[in-house]
Amino acid sequence: MINAARRVLVAGPVLSALVLTGCVSQGKYDALQAQNQQLQQQVTTQSEELAASKAQISRLQGAIKYTVNSDLLFPSGGWQMSAKGQQIIARMASKLAPTQQNKIAVNGYTDNAPIGPELARQGITTNLILSQKRAENVMEFLISKGVKPDLISAHGYGEANPVAPNDTAKGRSQNRRVELTLGGSGG
Repeated sequence: MINAARRVLVAGPVLSALVLTGCVSQGKYDALQAQNQQLQQQVTTQSEELAASKAQISRLQGAIKYTVNSDLLFPSGGWQMSAKGQQIIARMASKLAPTQQNKIAVNGYTDNAPIGPELARQGITTNLILSQKRAENVMEFLISKGVKPDLISAHGYGEANPVAPNDTAKGRSQNRRVELTLGGSGG
């Protein structure tokens, strides 16, 4: 029994040394761990960017419709664009403004959730008014980025024309949107 214990005591460190020589040093392990965390953060960032740029582009007869979820453009219950929303619309403006010849209609839509007290204090008492304010805010920002003011208009439709049922959070999210429709020649 004592001989067996001595063998374990002698063999243990030798075996450990052999196993550890096949392993990575602590420094290399830490570097790999840091690199892994950095890559995971990049994947998360790219996923968020993909979600932010997640927009639907539809080709209509004689027009193109670009749909952006309002949650990407505005803070919850708000009508003034967030910094992220401005980035999204600025990218669009940089493509449209230099060669703009077509009329652009900015259409705002909401879900059917009632207006909250904070918006009501600001005079926004209906979803129709909220959607109009959002559409106008996007239109004014596009103009500030070079889109021709005589070729753009803004319209709010409130909860009219839902694209999904309003009975789920996902459906309500889909209904909160801004659609930019590029139509025929404005000349």
